[in-house]
Amino acid sequence: MACGSYPRLIEELSLMSSETASAAAKQNPVQREKTETPVENVRLLSLDALRGFDMFWIIGGQKMFLAIAALTSAAWVQWVAARMEHPTWDGFEPWDLIFPLFLFIAGVSTPMSIHHRRSRGDSERKIYIHVVSRAMILILLGVFYNGIPADWSTAEGWASQRYPSVLGRIGLAYMFAALIAMNTKRLGRWFWLIGLLIGYWAALRFIPVPGFGAGDLSPGHTLTDYLDRLLVPGKLYQGDRDPEGLFATIPAIATALLGVMTGQLLMRRDYSGWRKALLMVVGGLICLAVGWGWDQEFALRFPINKNLWSSSFVLFCAGWSLLLLSLFYVVIDVLKFHLGITFFTVIGANSILIYMAPTFIDFNYTANRILAGPSSLLPTYGPLILAVGVFSIKWLLLYLLYRKKIFLKV
Repeated sequence: MACGSYPRLIEELSLMSSETASAAAKQNPVQREKTETPVENVRLLSLDALRGFDMFWIIGGQKMFLAIAALTSAAWVQWVAARMEHPTWDGFEPWDLIFPLFLFIAGVSTPMSIHHRRSRGDSERKIYIHVVSRAMILILLGVFYNGIPADWSTAEGWASQRYPSVLGRIGLAYMFAALIAMNTKRLGRWFWLIGLLIGYWAALRFIPVPGFGAGDLSPGHTLTDYLDRLLVPGKLYQGDRDPEGLFATIPAIATALLGVMTGQLLMRRDYSGWRKALLMVVGGLICLAVGWGWDQEFALRFPINKNLWSSSFVLFCAGWSLLLLSLFYVVIDVLKFHLGITFFTVIGANSILIYMAPTFIDFNYTANRILAGPSSLLPTYGPLILAVGVFSIKWLLLYLLYRKKIFLKV
């Protein structure tokens, strides 16, 4: 597959970071460190494929597997199906990785995007405007995805609106991670990363919450939940808390920043592909160990918790994200094994579009109209047939857009 045939969505949605040498470095003293680290323009097919792999589970993979699980009592199938649900509160399941992996990938693509923009002559000011405008658009899309109230004319209508969203958190997290990366040297980014993780933990542990005190990490009792109730307009997803609330965006910035730092590693031309992969594996194992250790029962414990986007959750998910990326990177970009990656890159090419599409298109209705007959002939397999049908319609739509080079540029 030719690299030029791949979409430009990464460049349009990625965080703007500065870890690359360019002429624009003369405008910003922070950029002078780039001369110490040789970098290159890279186009990682593995990153496109991993994004598509991540989105596959969102747009139909989960439902298809659960439909298969309903048809068999095989222990391993039931075990995997149980992993496709979020824990009620503390804990980790593979399904928790879907969201942070996407944000991590956005961070990885950042340095590549900024290098491309600088190489074509974009000023620092233009890049800043791009970062902020993309974030604001994603926030607005997230609100729209939640559903705009039917009654626009009354305060009650807007008061019932839910404003936090997955896209909103992505927008805010990558914006702040980009601003940090564009205005700090390498050591400064490490200080920011550590400060975000430890600062968030310290805030939840030591700042008292009215009615609950300090350090209470029960649902609805945390500082995160309290500040969301205080600051976020409209309604919260769980009534007294929201898993995509405002305050937990702070550690989500660290997720994006870890991705940015990984992207800077991948752009180094003085490292071989195998060395980059090895460093990602080592980094992933370290993140897993520290995240798991922070989750254990001791005085400084911070449980792995997606709802709070806890610091241990950030590190644990970053560990798995690094290991997954290293695997895709070795197979696709180092060993050049490209067989079948189009299946995933087609999905990753228009990830925001297909995420938003159900707001406008009733894929279930279309699949039912087409497959009602076969489903009625095989009622036992009906749910699986419909699940495959819904996914197939989505994928064919994405493939058509891919072939026509039509991509949503948010």
